[in-house]
Amino acid sequence: MSTQPNVANRVDGGGQVLSTGDLADLNQRFRTAPPEEILRWAVHSYSPKLVFASSFGVEDVAVIDMLSRLEPPTRIITLDTGRLPEETYEVMERVRRRYQVAIESYFPGKDAVEQLERERGFYSFRRSIEERKFCCHVRKIEPLGRALAGVNAWITGLRRDQAATRTGVEVVEIDAGNGSIAKINPLAFWTEQQTWAYVKEHDVPYNALHDRGYPSIGCAPCTRAIQPGEDVRAGRWWWENPTTKECGLHVGPGSDGPAKRA
Repeated sequence: MSTQPNVANRVDGGGQVLSTGDLADLNQRFRTAPPEEILRWAVHSYSPKLVFASSFGVEDVAVIDMLSRLEPPTRIITLDTGRLPEETYEVMERVRRRYQVAIESYFPGKDAVEQLERERGFYSFRRSIEERKFCCHVRKIEPLGRALAGVNAWITGLRRDQAATRTGVEVVEIDAGNGSIAKINPLAFWTEQQTWAYVKEHDVPYNALHDRGYPSIGCAPCTRAIQPGEDVRAGRWWWENPTTKECGLHVGPGSDGPAKRA
């Protein structure tokens, strides 16, 4: 197979698809490519039906800085679960002002949250994995589905060495859970050290909790600082086994299937 897939010119709403062969070729091509090259390809191939889903951790602000150097602009979306740390809102505002970008917040459904808290309480997610995943579904999965409606691809800040559940992440995947759209992970093969080096070099705003021992940041009641030597995801849902520590937004490498291309 050629390492250069057939990439059609960007045509708004064109409906092109990525085949299994395209995926293999792209992932071979991008295995050692810098994230900026991957993002340039994504913007060319999918804009305007492309979004970046950011939780404003160090990986995500690095990607925002890279995207700020590309045209046309890429929409930035975020999931405001209603239980985020204050520091997350602070870095969101700093990013908004620094890059002069709109940040599109998606909230969980009002009725669903009210029912969750009335029937299950305010800390039901600590009772079992099932209860925690139910809370994540209400506060994250359903809003993400709305955020991705009408797009053909989304970008994430996933890295392989973030967690035991992410070691198989590819640069380009098919997101079968969200209409078989393309999912692009430009930092998949970057290390934590490379990510921080980029942020420091470019003076990128980042979440203050990172300096307080929080390498991974989610909802406030589900995130704590880690101890020296602990896994970087040890502070997320610390009462669970590492192999279950995903909210459902990222369930592993995408399955084969068509990926729409704009």
